[in-house]
Amino acid sequence: MTLIKSISGIRGTIGGNVGDNLTPLDAVKFASAYGTFIKKRHANKDQITVVLGRDARISGKMISSLVANTLVGLGIDVVDLGLSTTPTVEVAVPLEKAEGGIILTASHNPKQWNALKLLNEKGEFLNGKDGEEILAIAADDAYDFSEVDDLGTYSKKPGYIKKHIQEVLNLELVDVEAIKNAGFKVVVDGVNSTGGIAIPALLKELNVECVELYCEPNGHFPHNPEPLKEHLTDISELVVKEKADFGIVVDPDVDRLALICEDGSMFGEEYTLVACADYVLGKMNGGNTVSNLSSSRALRDVTQKHGGTYTASAVGEVNVVQMMKDTNTVIGGEGNGGIIYPASHYGRDSLVGVALFLSHLAHKKISCKELRVSYPSYFMSKNKIQLTPQINVDSILENMADKYANEDINTIDGVKIDFEKEWVHLRKSNTEPIIRIYTESDSQENADALAERIINEIKEIIA
Repeated sequence: MTLIKSISGIRGTIGGNVGDNLTPLDAVKFASAYGTFIKKRHANKDQITVVLGRDARISGKMISSLVANTLVGLGIDVVDLGLSTTPTVEVAVPLEKAEGGIILTASHNPKQWNALKLLNEKGEFLNGKDGEEILAIAADDAYDFSEVDDLGTYSKKPGYIKKHIQEVLNLELVDVEAIKNAGFKVVVDGVNSTGGIAIPALLKELNVECVELYCEPNGHFPHNPEPLKEHLTDISELVVKEKADFGIVVDPDVDRLALICEDGSMFGEEYTLVACADYVLGKMNGGNTVSNLSSSRALRDVTQKHGGTYTASAVGEVNVVQMMKDTNTVIGGEGNGGIIYPASHYGRDSLVGVALFLSHLAHKKISCKELRVSYPSYFMSKNKIQLTPQINVDSILENMADKYANEDINTIDGVKIDFEKEWVHLRKSNTEPIIRIYTESDSQENADALAERIINEIKEIIA
């Protein structure tokens, strides 16, 4: 089964059987549940508007048509941004004074996947309680469609990426003049999705020379779209060949940002947030930060250097955002390259990340590699174990927590085991049928060794 229903939306592979995959009927069913939820949430309003956007996946047009017309059938007005990014839709919802938003993207999943990611009236992801209510509506088929005179309207509103870019350029800490004067040359890998539209357009506004790689938004991903080292050999080689200052890689919906140093080495997606936080905290004379439990200790170190307080949240953007609000955080995000900057909006945004990183590099007047070397040196290993219906994940996690009961254990999201110089975080993925195993240590060899040890211990439990 490759249809995953969760509090954050519905995600699955295109085609196949209803209820097992993301078929047209499943898309309509879940769009109906979301639309019904939004109407109930805003029952005092005469008319409801939902903003719709999609990445460049091959299935995007089909799913978009199904979702848009389902919402119209519920009496909801739809504002369709067309090809867009997740952060662009998040920005558009409040600007359009809409009651909600839907982004059609499966993020870093391969091209056969698609998903409905659901937003509230603030342009933020729905919380767990709201997600459970939508799942219940879908399970009960509790919809009430509109009569012919009460149908919603459908309108297209292209050009929102340009509006989003202007919002980024207007941010106080984005130093447009410093970036323009730095003479940067950058290679961009847009994985043939909407990042290939948005990132080069942003760089053009900043007078940054842009060498485009896989920036045609046709949905045919030229490599695995998750921005990990093993998938990024082409851009690493091109950065060196072009003598570029660094490389930029985004995922298909442009909420994750990875960077490549001028020598072709990875800056490290964990360090994207670290660098942007270092810049923001330095300009603000300190402040608090948040990242999730699977993120590097380096953010904690940089935050403390600036006199701020670091807090870890459960994995998931909605959890990070809530913790950021609770702790009055000035910048946060996730270690997968997701930058959340409240001065812009409460959502992971690669455009904001690029602008802050360029500002930082322009002020430092050092190379990308020199900047990376200036930060505490931690090394991560990211692994996974494929799940089958017979595997009891909760039992595995309980066993691991018991085995390491004498260490510092955190169970707010799976199991995180903190050792003196390294840690491991084990959790069931919300987006794929896998157990994620993240480790961090003082060398790559030690991080890999810790991961291998833990994987073997889990396999023994499964056996």
